[in-house]
Amino acid sequence: MEKSKGALEAEISKLLTQWEKDFLSRGSISVKTDVLRDMIIVNLRGILTPAEYKVCETKEGMLSIKRMRSDLVECGVEELKRMIAAITEKEVLSFHTDISTKTGERVMVFKLDSNLEKSFTTKE
Repeated sequence: MEKSKGALEAEISKLLTQWEKDFLSRGSISVKTDVLRDMIIVNLRGILTPAEYKVCETKEGMLSIKRMRSDLVECGVEELKRMIAAITEKEVLSFHTDISTKTGERVMVFKLDSNLEKSFTTKE
């Protein structure tokens, strides 16, 4: 891996922002990516619309939004895994995600087949 850890994290954040815009027709306000051992952890902020916040005021509405948003991401998860594998040169073993209807944040975790963090030099 020739890139620095920070450069790779920024590249993944940019990639996920573009994926959101292309696949979901709307991007988050901010994206922060962290590589930790064999995981890539992505925090996407500002993903809910004002209408979705309103729907989330009831328990049924909140569950509906969580389910709908989860289903949307799951429809594109294979493409996400391929994109992460191409950038990291590691196989994505599993993908986990959840959304907070209170903060409008989504967390994505990509579990890789080996420790990506070890491939970076300690110069950072």
